[in-house]
Amino acid sequence: MVTVNMVGLNAYRRDNFDHPTVGLLVVVLLAAWTGAAIWLYRDRPRRTPALLVADLAVVLAALAVTPWVKSPDFNATVPGFYVMGALFAWAIHWHWRGGLVASALIAAFDLLPRSDVDQGNYGNTFLILIGGPIVGFMCESLQRMARERDAAERAAAAAEERTRLARAVHDGVLQVLAMTQRRGAAAGGEWAELARLAGEQERGLRSLIRQQDTVPDAPGGRVDLAGALEAMATAHPVRVDVATPGTAVLVDARVAGETVAAVRACLDNVLAHAGPDASAWVLAQAGPDEVTVSVRDDGPGIAPGRLERAAADGRLGVASSIRGRVEEIGGSARVDSGSWGTEWELTVPVGGPA
Repeated sequence: MVTVNMVGLNAYRRDNFDHPTVGLLVVVLLAAWTGAAIWLYRDRPRRTPALLVADLAVVLAALAVTPWVKSPDFNATVPGFYVMGALFAWAIHWHWRGGLVASALIAAFDLLPRSDVDQGNYGNTFLILIGGPIVGFMCESLQRMARERDAAERAAAAAEERTRLARAVHDGVLQVLAMTQRRGAAAGGEWAELARLAGEQERGLRSLIRQQDTVPDAPGGRVDLAGALEAMATAHPVRVDVATPGTAVLVDARVAGETVAAVRACLDNVLAHAGPDASAWVLAQAGPDEVTVSVRDDGPGIAPGRLERAAADGRLGVASSIRGRVEEIGGSARVDSGSWGTEWELTVPVGGPA
């Protein structure tokens, strides 16, 4: 449309040309370049920076020859609104920066040759100067939203597939493992060892299924603490059952890292003092401002005063690896122990330390 407008206006204003033959040649060349540009821009591999530079150079050349083709006191340039094609191409390709550079060059080539700049010339140039960056910014925003939409669609498709696989595993493998565990334990002997192995595999698979809805990349530098606890517990030698709210528990990245490290230290203590046959349970409860993680085991418990004596003797394993980690991120750690075992209660803030 801008090409048709350019041809029509120059034909209407043909009496304004001092060199009409050259003016006609410029108009024909611009129209021919339009056809070539449409063909070149059609395929992405040909949409190179060199093409955009050439497109803008054609426009600037047409602006530069206007004072000679018409007259030094010309009013309208030969290309007119034809310049918008190259301007939009730069804005789409290089976003607001490209739109700003292209609009500044077009404005300079339009205004500098003029002997007199009136209000209309200034208004047109001002619109070009603000239009290029605005169009570029909008294109960048649209492209970013398109990428985010595509990523969300891929994530949704992947989640749907994981859910389907989880149902298949739950309806088949987990039921077989649970039945093997029950019957093997009832049979005793060598079958009891098979039952124990089946139970470990069942717990591992259930943990993986619970992790399917975790958030790998949360916005704002947040991390899914529930998913991190599930993944950590699955790989620990101690038999661990993890219970989470069932949805993502988004916390500060540092809070998640220190909390997982403190929970791992609790489980390491279970392995060291209660042995690999002990069982542990991890429970995560999320509140609006803080998260409480409980780590409980069925070991022999901690003797009264043992932690205090260890700290007095300079053995700061529990004080630094559990209490120290949690307190550094603005949380608190409380321990309760008896003949039934040991329970750590870790309370950490959602947003991280002040």
